[in-house]
Amino acid sequence: QVQLIESGGGLVQAGDSLTLSCSNSGRTFSGDAVAWFRQPPGKEHLFVSGIHRSSGSTLYTDSVKGRFTISNDNVRNTVYLQMNSLKPEDTAVYYCAVSLRSPDVTRDSIAYDYWGLGTAVTVSS
Repeated sequence: QVQLIESGGGLVQAGDSLTLSCSNSGRTFSGDAVAWFRQPPGKEHLFVSGIHRSSGSTLYTDSVKGRFTISNDNVRNTVYLQMNSLKPEDTAVYYCAVSLRSPDVTRDSIAYDYWGLGTAVTVSS
């Protein structure tokens, strides 16, 4: 029912921008919470940003506020993460995750039912 495909990662320099996309080919995002997590090299995965497709509520971790923007496209059933002013500490594998029938967006990874395979972002100095 759910298949998440991330894209948009790559190698960039500090200060550059990237836009990640998360497409769901098997189910509409409506009524779900969709989030981005990232896992830097040698570290645990961490919440980055999330959005609830019904209410429109959004969350951001403090380190990306003012630089990253999460948005959705209902027609294409895709959630985007626009990343501006990238820093070397943003280097990580970024994962898209979906919490089905969630009443609200959450930072807790245990709440998410489906995960994509990830897309790598590398930011050089």
